[in-house]
Amino acid sequence: MRDCLPFSCILKGFKMIEIKDVSYSYPGLSALNGINLRIKKGESAALMGPNGSGKSTLLKLINGIIFPDRGTYLFDREEITRKKLADTRFAKQFHQKIGFVFQNSDTQLFCSDVYDEIAFGPRQMGLDEREVEERVNDCLACLHIQDFRNRAPYHMSGGEKRKVAIACVLALNPEVLVLDEPMEGLDPRTQRWLVEFLVQLNKAGKTLITSTHNLDLVPEISSRAILFNENHTIVADMPSETLLTQVDLLKSVNLVDEYYHIHEGAKHRHFHDHSF
Repeated sequence: MRDCLPFSCILKGFKMIEIKDVSYSYPGLSALNGINLRIKKGESAALMGPNGSGKSTLLKLINGIIFPDRGTYLFDREEITRKKLADTRFAKQFHQKIGFVFQNSDTQLFCSDVYDEIAFGPRQMGLDEREVEERVNDCLACLHIQDFRNRAPYHMSGGEKRKVAIACVLALNPEVLVLDEPMEGLDPRTQRWLVEFLVQLNKAGKTLITSTHNLDLVPEISSRAILFNENHTIVADMPSETLLTQVDLLKSVNLVDEYYHIHEGAKHRHFHDHSF
């Protein structure tokens, strides 16, 4: 990995992710209901919707953590199944292409120090230790966390843990970065840093899929917004700026209350989030 943001999508625009009529249920509870979705290489998409609408479940499915009860999931034109991911070679190739930043960083961090956390993925992929060290050093520099190198993750703040979790994913230089509520629990300064970092990643060619309740940041981190309702299905898929003007639609899924007022011809939005 070089210059922090090395990846450029030569084939930007072709369908990287295809979800076809996918449904999934936990025991006694429907989580996804007839989902159809296509995400092209190089896109930046935000998943929106109330809690329990299926956003996190879809992200887990995209990352091969769970598998559809019905329907198919294709990644890079290849169907992703439990059987396919049981093949070590195929699983390594898949997980090198897609990285998942969990909502709770504590779920993702388990090593005794930050260096070993970031090195874990490349080591699992069979890289030699010289390449592993180079990737770790690149990621530490990229996220400006060189001072964290020998620290224990469990002694860190929420924002520091989030940076380390992102570094762990970037160490594999994935083509797709999937983030589940990445702004949650972060102070405003760290939120602003993460927004700008995600924008840089997307400009460098990374495909971004982000689940978020922070509607004010949606148009900054995504060009496309996908809205779920409480019936675990997609009810809207449109440019982010356009969706945020659809007040009645946002109210219909119980996502926000919103009112407008005008200052010198400028329209301002004020959100009251119902999702927590």
